[in-house]
Amino acid sequence: MKYYLVAGEASGDLHGANLMKALKELDKAADFRFFGGDLMKAEGGILVKHYADMAFMGFIEVVFNLRTILKNLDFCKQDIRAWQPDVLILVDFPGFNLKIADFAKKNNIPVDYYISPKVWAWNQKRVLKIKRIVDHLFCILPFEVDFYKQWGMEVDYVGNPLLDAISAFEPDADFINKNNLQPDKKIIALLPGSRKQEITYLLPDMIAVAEKFTEYQFVIAGAPSFTIDFYRRFLGDKNIPVVFGATYDILNNAYAAVVASGTATLETALFNVPQVLVYKGNGISVGIARAVIKIKYIGLVNLIMDAPVVKELIQADCNPENIGAELDMITNDDTYRQNMLANYNKLDERMGKPGASAKTAGLIIKYMRKK
Repeated sequence: MKYYLVAGEASGDLHGANLMKALKELDKAADFRFFGGDLMKAEGGILVKHYADMAFMGFIEVVFNLRTILKNLDFCKQDIRAWQPDVLILVDFPGFNLKIADFAKKNNIPVDYYISPKVWAWNQKRVLKIKRIVDHLFCILPFEVDFYKQWGMEVDYVGNPLLDAISAFEPDADFINKNNLQPDKKIIALLPGSRKQEITYLLPDMIAVAEKFTEYQFVIAGAPSFTIDFYRRFLGDKNIPVVFGATYDILNNAYAAVVASGTATLETALFNVPQVLVYKGNGISVGIARAVIKIKYIGLVNLIMDAPVVKELIQADCNPENIGAELDMITNDDTYRQNMLANYNKLDERMGKPGASAKTAGLIIKYMRKK
């Protein structure tokens, strides 16, 4: 069958790649065409557009880049129409993908959505649109099934694909030496995100914190869509290594972490690394978000546990002093640290077992065969 996938950011590239791998196991004639990234490209098929040209964070940033976004939307629609896939698989990235779903539905192309849009966070009435334009919705967070049921929509809970990625991870035994790190110093991981805007907002504060914790070595997880020159703009003369393509190895060796809000906070928890969550963006964008978003937490760990497991430092609270104070608690207060790790254990139980990619692939093919 012909599968057209649309993933618009780094996490979507990861989950899209694992789904493609699972689809190939079940469909030896699988033919892929996609918007995505390097991980999806490695699975074969045609990469039409890289997510690095698509991901814009925040309301104001979207407005400033509206012309580019509209061009990408038009290009994606034309490419789907020309290729005529057997099924369209949308991976997260709702602002873009719900528009593509609407287009595909009008053109009689089956629409499967992998990783539910976070409609439970704001403007919940969007569920009504999803019911109309999406044929099958595959959810990865446990509480989403009950949420959609309240709106009269049946969805498939497939588990979380991060568990697949982490279970498939093979640690690099030579990671420390290969990256010229100091074996006698504990690592504090800095994960400033994968988008230009979030890195620009967050990395300077992270670097400033590093100056106060000289007994540790800090390591920056570099986003694959950028080069070392981009990070040097922020580092100046600071000697903090940037390691690309090895986020899991960094976390596997880390004692603590400072992490940009997003998928990486859940990954960090699943690696049992105590962390502080940080988020900072355009002031107007954040103000709009606070006005419309109706959830208690922004971090996935806290949302899943419905409790403040991880400290969230947002906007003005996100500064070197507050980040440093939380890091001090994580690294020096054993009771505080062990309490976070105990909550991580409860999170593991709630998340379930690996297999989301295989389960989703099986359901996609099952539903297609029924048609």
